[in-house]
Amino acid sequence: MWKFVRFGLFVTGKGERTFFPAFLRSLTESGHCTFDVVRQVPQLSPRTSGKHELKIVGTSRHLPTRDEELGLFARGYLDRYPDAFVLLVDDLEHDRRSVRVDVFARYRNALDGMLGERGWRAGVHFLVNMLEAYYFADAAAVNAVLGTKLVDHTGDVEEIRHPKNDLKALSPGFDEVRHGAEIVRRLDVPHVLSRPETCGSLRAMFAWCSAALAEDAGARFRFADGTYDEVTRPQVRRLAENLARRGGEPTG
Repeated sequence: MWKFVRFGLFVTGKGERTFFPAFLRSLTESGHCTFDVVRQVPQLSPRTSGKHELKIVGTSRHLPTRDEELGLFARGYLDRYPDAFVLLVDDLEHDRRSVRVDVFARYRNALDGMLGERGWRAGVHFLVNMLEAYYFADAAAVNAVLGTKLVDHTGDVEEIRHPKNDLKALSPGFDEVRHGAEIVRRLDVPHVLSRPETCGSLRAMFAWCSAALAEDAGARFRFADGTYDEVTRPQVRRLAENLARRGGEPTG
């Protein structure tokens, strides 16, 4: 049965807003899905205080929090495309990794609170420490754009502390949007995920998208034997189980 899946992207970075669908093109090559950037949203961090509701001047109504706005935007998208999926992507910089459980929980609560029983259609995933980290796993793409002589990073690129700063040190004229777009168009994500011991957060994101597509892409992205981020990974099963209960319904 022909199946076409629509994903609405909510991103926190300006680079992702500009060219993230190109980063995901290895999922769209079959022609069974599309990724559309719906909105760039503010980055959320764990709350330090419960006092976050402000009243609208002259009324008893509260101003919507950033959490509520995110949930409302996601709900509006799914109201428009009931069988679609929402993918929220945030950078998890080094200084936020220690609180990633709380960051994840805040995004999930915002989405689940507004989407209710449709919450499984929304996924929260992280680029670690940021999108630029993955460039170092495909040196050929960087070299083609910046004229550098890099080789693929030997460790886990998700452990690189300041990948954007590292790129600027290697190529002082590096522009995260202009050059980033060119690098991403060349970036080979299956190559980035070819080493099973690396990129657990990115692999969880691609596994979630593949579960929504109900396509067997395991060999391309090392789903069977690769490492995963254990904070975001449970969303893959949640999505797959909900689709299975619905008989793998066609989506669009």
